[in-house]
Amino acid sequence: MTAAAKRSLLAGLRWTSLRLRLVVVFALVALTAAVSASGIAYWLNREAVLTRTQDAALGDFRQEMQNRAASLPLHPTKDDLQNAAVQMASSSPGYSVLLVDKRDGDKPIVGNSNLDTFTLDNVPLSLQQQVNRKQPADAGNAYPYHLFWQRTSIRGTPYLVAGTRIIGGGPTGYMLKSLDQERQDLNSLAWSLGIATGLALVGSALLAQAAATTVLRPVQRLGDAARKLGEGKLDTRLVVSGTDELADLSRTFNRAASSLEKKVADMSAREESSRRFVADMSHELRTPLTAITAVAEVLEDEADSLDPMIAPAVHLVVSETRRLNDLVENLMEVTRFDAGTARLVLDTVDVADQVTACIDARAWLDAVDLDAERGMMVRLDPRRLDVILANLIGNALKHGGSPVRVAVRTDGDELVIEVRDHGPGIPEDVLPHVFDRFYKASASRPRSEGSGLGLSIAMENAHIHGGDITAANSPDGDGAVFVLRLPRDAEELTRTARDRGAEARDEEGDAT
Repeated sequence: MTAAAKRSLLAGLRWTSLRLRLVVVFALVALTAAVSASGIAYWLNREAVLTRTQDAALGDFRQEMQNRAASLPLHPTKDDLQNAAVQMASSSPGYSVLLVDKRDGDKPIVGNSNLDTFTLDNVPLSLQQQVNRKQPADAGNAYPYHLFWQRTSIRGTPYLVAGTRIIGGGPTGYMLKSLDQERQDLNSLAWSLGIATGLALVGSALLAQAAATTVLRPVQRLGDAARKLGEGKLDTRLVVSGTDELADLSRTFNRAASSLEKKVADMSAREESSRRFVADMSHELRTPLTAITAVAEVLEDEADSLDPMIAPAVHLVVSETRRLNDLVENLMEVTRFDAGTARLVLDTVDVADQVTACIDARAWLDAVDLDAERGMMVRLDPRRLDVILANLIGNALKHGGSPVRVAVRTDGDELVIEVRDHGPGIPEDVLPHVFDRFYKASASRPRSEGSGLGLSIAMENAHIHGGDITAANSPDGDGAVFVLRLPRDAEELTRTARDRGAEARDEEGDAT
């Protein structure tokens, strides 16, 4: 699987992704609609099935009571009631019949079609009371007795129980109709509706996925293009098709990318031109400066034999020539950093020997206290370390005053070099700018002995090693402290940079 495909898959699985939210919303809407529709359909079918079965059973029971129970003698025997109940049940659509009459002393006589399934105990007491209650006859009620029914459950099985009484004298009849078949039918309907709901949910998820793929693919392409643009690939463009809002957004992105590419190209051209001008100017200045420096050195040697009125001018020319030479060298170094052509030439060195050599070469041994143990071996660029130390120690001697203390130690995988002076310290408003190029601490002092690039060059050399330099005032208020931190093995940095470059090229190849 390519890196681009992996990123696409992981983006789709994130809980905060638009794709997942779209699928969830579609699923919730479909689930709500399906459950609502299934619930309404189940309720309507349930009522229709039960009402149809109930009406058929009650209508037949009423007709049988009129045809058979009403034709019994005024005081029927138990056999008469039993025969009538059996006849009524045999012609009924699957219900049992119970006929009840009374003799002297209110002793009940019962006849039923099936003694095992239907007895008077199966009839709810409330229904018996309602059936036997005589209603007053008036304009709104022509009959004293009516047919009443009730749904009940007997040993877990649903039943319809109904009862009525013969008007004008006669037995009271009850019927018991099982609703188990209707319950099974309704359960089958519920399962069917549940399966339909599940299929609707799956279908909605698939539909949401298709919609998300259709809608979000252009958004994902736009995101990938924006990421590449942010990584500096300014030639990135989107393929535009269609006339919808996303197509308009893609066209706007392409226009913005083209404008940005043009502006960056113009700025890069101007910056390159400026760098080339500085480099060419510095290079061209070196030839006359070499001649001027040679003449200045001759004049400096002869200064003591010159007229006392001319000697100060000679010393000034020599000093300014050296300063100009340092400035040209620093400008050329800065130009190499800006152009990205500065490279490390690594070597394994003893830090104590390297610092001692830097101090000795500049005759600073009497003004610098060195605290460094021999045997601390590091892998770095010795020339660039020398430039860093020369700038830090020279700055401390020039602005802070001696004695300057240089302490060298290791901290894990880092080399730490601390340069401390005993001067007035650095003003708080100047601290954030000490490594800026040509920064002047005071506008009233535009001129200084240095080039204004030394600390900036030291910081660039630290960065190219993968390190850093910090500046602060001593906690006890006695001078400034510069701390240089470098990796003990700068080759790790160059190896990591090569690996990252290879990975970037692989990803670019996968994307294409």
